Amino acid sequence: MKSHVAQYIDHHRLFTAEDKVLVALSGGADSVALLRLLLHLGYTCEAAHCNFHLRGAESDRDEEFVRSLCREQEVPLHIVHFDTEKEAKERHISIEMAARELRYGWFEEVREKCGAAVIAVAHHRDDSVETFLLNLIRGTGINGLRGIQPRNGKIARPLLCLDRKEITDYLDSLGQSYVTDSTNLQDEYTRNKIRLNLLPMMQEINPAVKESILKTAEHLEDAASIYKRGIEEAKKRILTPEGIRIHTLLQETAPETVLFEILYPLGFNAAQVKDIYRALSGQPGKVFASTCWRVVKDRELLLIEPLQEATKPNLTMKEYEYTPDFVIPRDRNTACFDADKLRHSLSLRLWQQGDTFVPFGMKGRKKVSDYLTDRKFSLLRKERQWVLCCGDDIIWLVGERADNRFRIDEGTKKALIVVINDLFMS
Repeated sequence: MKSHVAQYIDHHRLFTAEDKVLVALSGGADSVALLRLLLHLGYTCEAAHCNFHLRGAESDRDEEFVRSLCREQEVPLHIVHFDTEKEAKERHISIEMAARELRYGWFEEVREKCGAAVIAVAHHRDDSVETFLLNLIRGTGINGLRGIQPRNGKIARPLLCLDRKEITDYLDSLGQSYVTDSTNLQDEYTRNKIRLNLLPMMQEINPAVKESILKTAEHLEDAASIYKRGIEEAKKRILTPEGIRIHTLLQETAPETVLFEILYPLGFNAAQVKDIYRALSGQPGKVFASTCWRVVKDRELLLIEPLQEATKPNLTMKEYEYTPDFVIPRDRNTACFDADKLRHSLSLRLWQQGDTFVPFGMKGRKKVSDYLTDRKFSLLRKERQWVLCCGDDIIWLVGERADNRFRIDEGTKKALIVVINDLFMS
């Protein structure tokens, strides 16, 4: 088995004999076997253990076991303590997600500090099977059906060539103990439901179902490479800085699939993507949101932007004596008014439905909504339009056009210059 792992490491170029390896050591069978195997193969190792304080005394038991094992094997050990529940609550994410992000963030810090080439984690073949099924259930698309990859950045997985039974048999042959996470024996999380319930049922139908799934994942690896290239080429054809060209998208061979691959990484699930795809032929204005992004159906574009509040522009105002040699600024980021016509306090707000103003150079009122439509503003751009008001009157569509009623004329004595100090109108 040691030679099998050594060949796997060399074949996938996970790391070299000269590299230091940081082993993620939980104390469970998989990570203990990983450490012992790498040491037997002659690699220089350090270990890193996270105490997430999620299982009371059991978490402390795991830490003590890891300390004892590393003393016996003369392996430098790094330990960190996390208040995982607090982190998850503050960030509004699941405990599992919080633990994952805390763990891998800290592992990378330790790797850099100790000079390790990679972080070795103990995923094995059974984990790859479970991940395949988990992604199939969640609907992640072809990329999620490739199984776990041997290496991802600085994360290496030397045990993907072994299954769970081979690992425990190896530890038994050494007389090496390990700790058992009681939550792994509970039908509590989705992955455990797959491991304890779904896979045994599938094995009743086909005892070799794990091997069949892994072979399918291997075939999908090559298919995914071709698929990825096709998706990237499609993205170049349909994406703009604002979003997706609807007409161009609909000309693609598999438009809904292309849409899924663009939106899934932004947090939209398969059902949401289907709803968005159906909305492409509908009226503009429909909005869809994930945790951090939103998609808006506009006339010709499917607009995509991060969820954020409209940024209030930073305006500077200064009054000047109006003289014959006064030069009126002409750029969109500056507005000039007759100060004496401004008889009420000034205020800044986002425009609202029903707002009207008299555009500079005109005499009649115009709805702000009609002005923005004439300018061919997208729905998202319209939402970010601020107006400067004098009392109840709009005197400036900020960054666009001033109101003609407050313009400088032959009777002006004082001019008020208003300047945008930031480029918020992106």
